[in-house]
Amino acid sequence: MNRPVKRVLLTNDDGVEANGLKILERIASAIAEEIWVVAPERDQSGTAHSITLHEPIRVRQLEERRFAVGGTPSDAVIMACHHLMKDNLPELVMSGVNRGANIADAVAYSGTIGAATTALIMGIPAMALSQGFRSGDPVHWETAERYGPELVEALLSAPDRDHVCFNINFPALAPGQVTGTRVTGQGRGSIRGVNLVERTDTRGNPYFWFSFRHDYSDLDQPGTDVDALRQGAVAVSPLRLERDHDGLRQLLAQRLER
Repeated sequence: MNRPVKRVLLTNDDGVEANGLKILERIASAIAEEIWVVAPERDQSGTAHSITLHEPIRVRQLEERRFAVGGTPSDAVIMACHHLMKDNLPELVMSGVNRGANIADAVAYSGTIGAATTALIMGIPAMALSQGFRSGDPVHWETAERYGPELVEALLSAPDRDHVCFNINFPALAPGQVTGTRVTGQGRGSIRGVNLVERTDTRGNPYFWFSFRHDYSDLDQPGTDVDALRQGAVAVSPLRLERDHDGLRQLLAQRLER
């Protein structure tokens, strides 16, 4: 059977053994003829676009076309495209399926999205997929698996797909409860602070754990990824690499340029 993509690269930020990566492989098998997995050796959540510059990167082959990389999600994409797959580059990079939604301002910290945008920098179309869940409830991986293949295939023919990363978030619902698909903007304002926990190791030296405090309760901006998930829909957000502000740039130019 001919599929729309010849060769696809899969990665994530939850680690090469993560359940979500197994779901991503099933999604990819519906649209790609050849699947490569190059993913971090361990959990790299929160690493955003970071690459490792001050220590060596090691790669371990697990099986045919499946590798574990001792680094960040972006390291894994670079390793794949500049070494493991350099003679036959992927036509598409898919990152995920992340355990937990990547929405609102958390997008800036997401290693899942960082891997996808790193692919975009190298000129390869990319998508990031995440499965929302509620704390204490089982993760509805079957929702991403049910809706992922059709949605990914539809986005393959989207206008300007070579210049955006599609950020896809599935709601924390069973497949039969999903209300549809919404094309959204990125929400903002969910990060309300940082938790810092200080502890002491066995030698008496202090160390610290960081974590974010999120609150989505008063985010009611219509048309955003937060709003779509709240309505039980799959959220699809096209994200650009460019972070400039055209309107403000033009205003400042009028005021400051001489």
